[in-house]
This record gives sequence, structure tokens and C-alpha cells, in this order.
Amino acid sequence: MAPTPCELCSINRALILRPKNHQKLCKTCFISTFESEIHHTITTTSLFHPGERIAIGASGGKDSTVLASVLKTLNERHNYGLELILLSIDEGIKGYRDDSLETVKRNAQQYDMELKIVGYDELYGWTMDQVVEQVGKKGNCTYCGVFRRQALDRGAAMLGVQHVVTGHNADDMAETVLMNLLRGDLPRLSRSTSIMTSTPSAAAAAVPSQTKPSLTNIKRSKPLKYAYEKEIVLYALHKKLDYFSTECIYSPEAFRGSARTLIKNLEAVRPSAILDVVRSGEDMAKLVPGYEDTCAGKCAGSTGAGAVEEEEAGCGSAAGRSGGGEMSKMEQHLTRNERADEEELEIEIKLPIQVEFLKDPANDAIPLRKKGRKGVKSASTPQSSGKPVTKQTMGSCENCGYLSSQKVCKACVLLEGLNKNRPKVAVETSTDGEIVSMQQAREELPGAVAQMSVDQS
Repeated sequence: MAPTPCELCSINRALILRPKNHQKLCKTCFISTFESEIHHTITTTSLFHPGERIAIGASGGKDSTVLASVLKTLNERHNYGLELILLSIDEGIKGYRDDSLETVKRNAQQYDMELKIVGYDELYGWTMDQVVEQVGKKGNCTYCGVFRRQALDRGAAMLGVQHVVTGHNADDMAETVLMNLLRGDLPRLSRSTSIMTSTPSAAAAAVPSQTKPSLTNIKRSKPLKYAYEKEIVLYALHKKLDYFSTECIYSPEAFRGSARTLIKNLEAVRPSAILDVVRSGEDMAKLVPGYEDTCAGKCAGSTGAGAVEEEEAGCGSAAGRSGGGEMSKMEQHLTRNERADEEELEIEIKLPIQVEFLKDPANDAIPLRKKGRKGVKSASTPQSSGKPVTKQTMGSCENCGYLSSQKVCKACVLLEGLNKNRPKVAVETSTDGEIVSMQQAREELPGAVAQMSVDQS
């Protein structure tokens, strides 16, 4: 049987079956196509500008290693004019993070990039090993996620950088969409589906003349947003990149693992399912109030960029899928159906009826509908059910100055809980002048009480 030729060059033998579209490519064409799609994502969404200093969130894993390699290659090939820096976070997980940081240090030498390492113990006084010992393995990922996000921003501020890029891929994005849907958290879904997020706080906006980056006005972007995880692994394999492949020892207990399993099962049945979920999340995000402010026009699913992607079938291609905006059209269609229902016309889909609890002489608990003339909508009956969504006003945490919509940020709230439950070991002086600790006193107290009982008897 003759070898299958590459579908692009038709010269070399096809060695790779692309997980995204099952295209058969040779090694050279696959690497070139992968890099071209990342370049397409960067240029169509205007992620960078010349002279910008970029901090790459480096963990030593496949995603961040491939991101650093691709950005270095594209920066030199297309003359982006960027200054690239590696920024790593040491969570304090023995047997995992200490080994991966050694890989990051080698990457810094291989790519000739500056490296900055920031530790949890340095910022918060806790390591993740200590947090897990305190709270257990069920809720530890909540602590780590909040701490890590703030640590990246603090590390960027230390470096004087206002833009951090992370290695989130299409699989990660699809998992996040599912998790937020299962939680019913649409505002967070809106933020998480954007390729770039930047929300300056009121404090930062009040000081326009400041030149030093604030903790509250650092941009985040995801250049690998439309790249499949399997293709990232293939790229790292064929480029022979040095990366750390061990999974976090605490992650199997995370809720994300359930979403990941579902995504993998969907991908096995339909390879395009990953990007389908991401695109659906982008469409749903457009229905959330304040979406345009969050997205800032950077989403590749917006008008213009989507047309180019469909034409070139590049990174995040819309070929064979929706072009965006279907959720808005569906909402308009449902609204028309509701109007037809009020006019007693034939309809296909009915929206839930808006009801109000009115006082009824027979039964106060029976929901009654406000009556009005047919065909005329009541001013008190909005098109969408539920309370109006209020837009969050971002400010700064009173304790640490970090970006927060509350007076105290979530990291400070979590730290307060940890510190309250931490065993207090204070140094005190006994009656005979000997220095003892509170812990030692607690241990000796039962024996002393028992001895006193014996003496009294």
C-alpha cells in the first residue's frame, strides 16, 4: 500500500492526523499550519502592539512551553517587536511544582528570556501543601485559583509589565464554558470566553497619569484559545520541546475534572465538539449585560474576524459551524412567539409566563397573573424574566489594593479564614521563669489536672 501524501504539499508522507479536522499532514506542514493559525488569532484580534512587554505565565507544562516557543518564533518571524519575559508561580507543592520549576529554568536559558518566580509563601504566608493540610483536598483548588490569579498580576506589577499571556487552550475554554453553565454563572461565562480581559478599577482610572503598572489594570490574553490540546502535544513532540508532563497531585479532586471527562467523550464522537462548545459560549456571552465592555472587541467570534476565519479555516475556524449571533436571533424569535401567545395566535415555542404573587382572598400563596388587554404588553412585564442584572462596579480591595467588586477581595477573605484556623503558638513565660509555648501548655494540661486529682485524694 502506497504511503498517504500530505494534503497540503502533496510531496512528503503524511505522518499526522490533525485532531481538529482529521487533515493528513506531514511534519513540516503541521508545524507551519499550527504556527500560522496562532499568528492568525493574534493579528485578527490585535492582541499585541509593537514595543509591548509581555509576561508569559510559565508553569513548565506543555501549554506554557509551546506558548513561549511559538511567541518567540512568531515575534522573530513577523517582527512583532515584543519583549518576552517568563513569569512563574511557585504554589509550594512538593513533588510537583519544585520539579516543574526546574523545567522553566531550562526554558529560560533555551529561549534566552528573563525569568521571574513568585511564591505563595512570599505573598500570602501559606504554601498549597499547608492549605491542603488545613482545608483538605475537596476545596483546595478554589484557594489555588484565586491565589494564582492574584500572584500573576502581582508578579507582572513587580516586572513593570501590563500584559500577561497564559496557555489556555480550546479544551480549557470548553471546560470553563461547561462549568459556568452547570453553575449558572453567566457573568463569569462572559468574561471567561473573551480572548482578552482587562478591567481597570476605579482607583486606577482615577490616576491616569500613573506610569507604574497597577495590580488592577493588567491585561490577560489567551493566544492558544482555539488550539486543541492534542495538537499542542503534537507540536511539542515534533519540535522536541522540553516540558514537564506530570499533573498536579491535587487536581483529580477538582470539579474541572468532570467537565474534562465530558469534553473528551464528546470529542471522541465529534472532533469539532470542542470548538462548537467554545463558539456556543461566545454566543451566550453576547446576551450578558456589559459583554461589550468585557470583550472590548477582542473576541474572534465578533463580526469581521469571524468572516476571515471561515474563509481561511484558520485557528478557531467557523467552517461547518455557526457564524455567531444565533442566540440573539433565538431570543428575538421567542419574543415574537410570546407576543403571538398574548394575541392567541399559533406558535411553536412558548416562554415561561411572567407571574406575580398577588393577594387573593382564598389563598395568599396562589400565583395570579396581572390581567390586561390582549395584544398590549403591561409596562410591569419585561421581556426577560427575573430581576434586572446590575453591572458590577470594580474597585480596589481595602486590605491589599487588588482588583475587586467588593470592599475586600476574595483572596483576603480566604486568607482570613485560613489564619483564623491556624494553630496559635505563642511564647509565654512560666512562673519559674522557664519559657514554654501555648502548644506545650495544652499538651501538659491533662497530665497536670490528673496529678492534682491524685494529690487531693
